[in-house]
Amino acid sequence: MSQSLGHPQPPPNPQLKTPPPEPSTSHLEKVSYLFGYPIAHSLSPLLHSTVYSSLDLNYSYMLYESPTLEPCLALTHDPKFYGAAVTMPHKVNIIPYLDVLTPEGQAIGAINTIFLRSAPDGRRLLCGTNTDCIGIREAILQNTSTNQAKGMRGGPGMVIGGGGTCRAAVYALKKFLGCGQIYLVNRDRAEVEAVIRECTEKGFGDGLRYVESVAEAESLDAPRVVVSAIPDFEPKSEDEKRARGIVEVMLSKEEKGAILEMCYHPSPDTAVARIAKRNGWLLIGGIEAMIWQGLEQDKIWLRRKASTLPVEEVKRVLAPKETRARL
Repeated sequence: MSQSLGHPQPPPNPQLKTPPPEPSTSHLEKVSYLFGYPIAHSLSPLLHSTVYSSLDLNYSYMLYESPTLEPCLALTHDPKFYGAAVTMPHKVNIIPYLDVLTPEGQAIGAINTIFLRSAPDGRRLLCGTNTDCIGIREAILQNTSTNQAKGMRGGPGMVIGGGGTCRAAVYALKKFLGCGQIYLVNRDRAEVEAVIRECTEKGFGDGLRYVESVAEAESLDAPRVVVSAIPDFEPKSEDEKRARGIVEVMLSKEEKGAILEMCYHPSPDTAVARIAKRNGWLLIGGIEAMIWQGLEQDKIWLRRKASTLPVEEVKRVLAPKETRARL
C-alpha cells in the first residue's frame, strides 16, 4: 500500500444545513456503512447482512445517504466503525482524507471501500481500495471455463463506456485477465481520451484503442471478453447511434466470448444484453460483479479468506432480486 498526502478538513457545505442523523449503534458490536447519494435502491445491505448472519456476527451494514462527505467522515471516528463502502458522488472526493491507498485504488483513481489498519506506532489508519475491479475479474472467471479464461490472455478485450466503472474494467482486463489490446467504445471521444491518458499515467494504458466508427469495428479482430459499463437507454444522438452500431458489429463477429453486463438496475434485460444473447455470447449478469466486489469487501473488513465466506448463501439470497428485476 502507498501513503497518500495529508488529512485536510472536509469543507462545510452551506446547502446541507442539517446532516443526516447518526444511526443508533448501541445494540451492535461493529458497524459499517455505505456512503453515497442517492443509495436507497442498493442491494449491498442485503449482501452484507447475509454474510454477518451466516457467520453469527453482531455486525451491521447501514445506508448513510449524504450528498456531502463531512457527516460521512465523522462516522469513521466511531470506535465501532470497521469500514465503509463508498459510491457516487464520493468515490474520488474521499481520496484526500485517506491515509493509505492500495495499488488498485491508486491506479483506478476511485475508492469504493474504506478499511482500517494500524500503523507501526499504533495509530489508526484510514485506508482505501477499489474492489470493483475484483468484482469484474471474479464475475468473469467464476462463470467461464479455464480454457475460456486462457483464451482471453493476450487477446483483445472490449469495454463499453467511459465513466468510472470503465477504468476499473480496463484495470481488470489488463492486470488480471491479461488482455493485450482493449477496444474502448463510447459516444464521447473526450471521455475515452481521458481514460486512456489516466490509465497510461498509472501504467496500464498500453494497447487501449478508441474505436471511432462501424467501418473500423468491421476491420478489427473479435474481442474475447467484453465489459459493458453504460446505463440502459435507447440511442438518440448520432454519437449514441454510432456507438451502438459499433457494439452490434463487434458482437456479431464469428468468434464469440463472454460479456459482463454491469447494468442490472432497474432490469438486467438491457439492449446490450439482448444483442449479446442474439449473437450467441456467454452473458454474465452485473449482479455477479456486485456480489464478488461485496465479498471482497468482507474479506478485507473481516480479515477472512474467501473460502470462509458464505458465497453460495449470498448468491441464493440475491438471485430472486435479479429475477424480479427481469419481470
